[in-house]
Amino acid sequence: MKLQEYQLKNIFRQYGIPVPDGRVTSYAREAKRIAETINAPVVVKAQVLAEGRGMSGGIRLARTPEEAEDFASQILSSKIREIPVSKVLIDEAVLIDEEYYILITYDRAEQVPVLVMYDTGSLYIETAANSLYENLERVTIDPLIGLQQFQIFDLASRCNFPQKYQRKLFKVCLQMWKIFCEMDALLVAINPLAISTDGRLLALDGKITVDDNAFFRQQTLFDSQPGLVSNMTEYEAQKYGMCYFKMDGNIGVLANGAGLTMSCIDYLRHRGGRPANYLDMGGSVHDQKAEKALRLLYEDPRVDAIIMNIYGGKTHCDKVAEGLLRSLSSNKRKIPTIVRFSGTNADIALEMLKGSLIATVPDMPEAVDKVFEFIGAPSNEYIN
Repeated sequence: MKLQEYQLKNIFRQYGIPVPDGRVTSYAREAKRIAETINAPVVVKAQVLAEGRGMSGGIRLARTPEEAEDFASQILSSKIREIPVSKVLIDEAVLIDEEYYILITYDRAEQVPVLVMYDTGSLYIETAANSLYENLERVTIDPLIGLQQFQIFDLASRCNFPQKYQRKLFKVCLQMWKIFCEMDALLVAINPLAISTDGRLLALDGKITVDDNAFFRQQTLFDSQPGLVSNMTEYEAQKYGMCYFKMDGNIGVLANGAGLTMSCIDYLRHRGGRPANYLDMGGSVHDQKAEKALRLLYEDPRVDAIIMNIYGGKTHCDKVAEGLLRSLSSNKRKIPTIVRFSGTNADIALEMLKGSLIATVPDMPEAVDKVFEFIGAPSNEYIN
């Protein structure tokens, strides 16, 4: 789960990491009032979870409150990489003397957290995830001991970080480590950490990615940050320990387990179908979970049909069928629904669904054929 810039800056403030003066708004007129309060040039930033906001016109420098209102109006009526902009962040514009990129993440090869730092003047931010990552300065963090002061000072020295600001850097890095641990983060980044011309050390932007599997421990985070998830379906799915992702097609996909879900999507796309979403119920499914999962897909107005791929290991297929039938009886929309059961109590589940509006099939090819029988085959030729 990724946080938007204004959300992560709220968290930075809570943890004592300095950020520019600024506020978020959904109204152009309020953007003008915020700029007047800051009483200095401001940066108007689109709040969307998309890369390349600046290149897409989502970040504008406003020298007057009137310009801030005008730019906010333009950005709020636009899309960034096809995502509508509903909020803008109005931040004070900062004159930068030097800037650095700092992140804490996991080194998957060594299986330990790492603190990474580099001078952004010598490397573009977009290259951080590619092979150049191997050449960046870093220190490994013993999770039992935590990040140590000497490690931060050593890293700062290797990156030629100005000595007069190193104590401030030390506090920032320790707070980043605290966020990383307390929020079950996969990544905490500041991009850039700037030294301003007036001598301040500021986090101008950044990124926090929270482990979806820690949702049950981070419930207060989601409750305290409205709009943290991109839609309420995603939020409801996570409350039940399920993973939901919205796509651009018209066929809903429901499965239990990442492998089954991805294979179902891959085969559907191979045959020319277009998934509207997928909902992974996880490895252990009970009747209430299955009922909720199907109901969430029924509520998506873009869905014309639903295809399900259920394997019974720890999951009992008859319990899934029980939940599906309850969801079907309470739903007003009659959407073609096709399910493939295999594994524990699959025979019982198939018997339970006889005579219902849920069609059963023995394998995925027949399931996809059945979907196309209900909604029509795709206009393009099947991909071989």
